[in-house]
Amino acid sequence: MALKSPSARLTQAERTEISDNRMLEAAVELIVDRGPAATSLKEVGLKAGYSRGLAGQRFGSKDKLFSFVLRQVGDSWLAQLKQSTDQQTGLAAIHDALDEHYKFCVEAPNQVRAFYTLWFESVNAGSELTKIIGNIHNRRHQDVFAWIMTDSAVGNRIKPNADAIAGQFCSSVIGIVYYWLANPSDLKETRKLHDNLKKTMTLMLASEQEE
Repeated sequence: MALKSPSARLTQAERTEISDNRMLEAAVELIVDRGPAATSLKEVGLKAGYSRGLAGQRFGSKDKLFSFVLRQVGDSWLAQLKQSTDQQTGLAAIHDALDEHYKFCVEAPNQVRAFYTLWFESVNAGSELTKIIGNIHNRRHQDVFAWIMTDSAVGNRIKPNADAIAGQFCSSVIGIVYYWLANPSDLKETRKLHDNLKKTMTLMLASEQEE
């Protein structure tokens, strides 16, 4: 009896997942190489190895395609962050998060570049992209806020300032990313900026504890 081909055994959900992953990879490469404005649904479909119309059928518009990219990369990063900081609080979690962020830049540079390119170019778009970016930023902010608030080593004097410190941390990370986007080959300086932010956060929390 003839064996079924591997593709014949795939369910519709599995085929959709495979095509989505291939189109994600294609979209990321095109965004990095050409920028969002020059990335078309037709080219995403072709680059992914499908018909020129598949991406249009799947997403309907470039905004929805870019929303898909933001969600997929953002969720991947947040899952990686959660795993690395599991059971951690305070400075330990902050330091681990910065190490993981640098690692993500090194190991998945195209995804990070595409993600933040969409982030910076779409922040004033007034579209669904803006909402997604806001949600991801708020989730990051709340993580840092929770790390500070739940750390028994952090004194009570810091707790009223935890929200402001979390905001400064998230803003600093975005600044580091902006430097890395402009200088992608300068990983040594990018690593140094991550380490300097560790020192800054350590000093901030320590000074608050000593007051």
